[in-house]
Amino acid sequence: MHTHRPSRLALTLLTSLLMVSGAHAPVFAQFNAPSGVPAPSMLPALGDGSGMSLPAERRLGDLIARQIYRDPDYLDDPVLADYVQRIWQRLMASARARGELSPELENTFAWDIALGRDRTVNAFALPGGYLGVHLGLMAVVSSEDELASVLAHELSHVTQRHIARLMTQQSATGPLMIGAMILGALAASRNPGAAGALIGGGQAVAIQGQLNFSRDMEREADRVGYGIMTQAGFEPQGFVSMFEKLQQANRFNDTGAFPYLRSHPLTTERIADMQSRQSLLPRTPAAPMTVQHALMASRARALGINTIDNLRNLTALAANLKPTPAPSIAQGATLAAQAGALYAAVLAHLNLREAALAQSTWQTLSKLITKADAPSQELVRYLGVEVSLASGDLTLAREFAAAKPRLDLGQRATLFLWAQAATRTGNAQEASQQLQTWLATRPRDALAWQLLAQAYTAQNQTLSAVRADAEAHAAHLDYASAVNRLKAAQDLMRQAERVDHIEASIIDTRTRQFESRLREQALER
Repeated sequence: MHTHRPSRLALTLLTSLLMVSGAHAPVFAQFNAPSGVPAPSMLPALGDGSGMSLPAERRLGDLIARQIYRDPDYLDDPVLADYVQRIWQRLMASARARGELSPELENTFAWDIALGRDRTVNAFALPGGYLGVHLGLMAVVSSEDELASVLAHELSHVTQRHIARLMTQQSATGPLMIGAMILGALAASRNPGAAGALIGGGQAVAIQGQLNFSRDMEREADRVGYGIMTQAGFEPQGFVSMFEKLQQANRFNDTGAFPYLRSHPLTTERIADMQSRQSLLPRTPAAPMTVQHALMASRARALGINTIDNLRNLTALAANLKPTPAPSIAQGATLAAQAGALYAAVLAHLNLREAALAQSTWQTLSKLITKADAPSQELVRYLGVEVSLASGDLTLAREFAAAKPRLDLGQRATLFLWAQAATRTGNAQEASQQLQTWLATRPRDALAWQLLAQAYTAQNQTLSAVRADAEAHAAHLDYASAVNRLKAAQDLMRQAERVDHIEASIIDTRTRQFESRLREQALER
């Protein structure tokens, strides 16, 4: 079970994250620009950040991202990632349609999203289009509209080149100093003592103070983000309600539970701007939380919890449920609350290694969810397969593996869960074929490489498994570990009586490529 350490370096990407922030979409978010797009209605931007080139910003982002991927609190959960990605796809398409997102910017930056096992409320971005979301944020937003409002704000910091402008102000400081300062500030948000080794003295501390976005930048990100969000089809009320939620939290944020407020302070100008927008909106009651969002918020809550007591609280909450059967608008919210509590309890039981209780709780949830929409039912079905794989009772996993996933849907969670079920139930060859198809167009998907390594191992293809594991490290920019794994594969080749020469050639080629990238990284230092 996961436990927090006092100095979680990277995904505590709190204060300094957004200080160096700007954000974008996952690597798998791709769009076709709509035809006949109207000219965007934009006020003059604050600047294009031309003092720092796009490739230079990307290299700095890669430098920091390597540390993020190594952090134990980094989480690649395909179910949550798919949910966030669907929101990001719409925001990216809107930014492109409005003329906010240039082809050069889109093609140069990573647009890689990371989830962090952190219960604090924050979203962040780093140079080069690396974005992160804390599970704590996903757990407290009441709708996808509220989540979209935060992400659109972050996206706007990137499209307006706010990060580059801040970096340009520190042009006399080398990228390593800036990168180390950023990571040190992140560590300091949890453990002030840990930051001393990373923040190189008073000079870097002074730089840290200048990396906060200016008031004008924050207001511009609000304005542009609001336009991106609403043109993407999200309800403007979500922007308003999220702003109100942050305002309320701002009064009681001494504990630091809302680090987003430290890196994005609610100035009087921002509040006045939002109040002006709110006055133009029709007075409408808040929409009840959807079942689908309740399930995703509950998943974020359960995966972000790190103590036995907190996990027990989730199971107790579900055990004390009193269902209300009558269908009505009010019942919709009640159904969402019930489904969310049961969903979180299933994950809590799994984390506590209580397979039988997880199974019985899931059965209760699956009966309740028949009243919900099809996407919510599918999410609960996926959860049942997770329970099946974790408990060792592979009945449901075997049924799930019997149907080949539709890759055209682009649903990463569907494919990955299916691949795990197929590998565990004797169809690892088909799993490896499907994963190879996926990776042909998404070579930076580290989790796909890890699942492919498992599928190869199940087929006793040790050499291929080691190479896939190396590719997973490389996808996370850890070329040193990738080279070590490939050299281990070369040792296996020398000891083997028979060798697949095609596989051996690939291993030799990739070894040379990764060694070259290691040398490039050394030069960047």
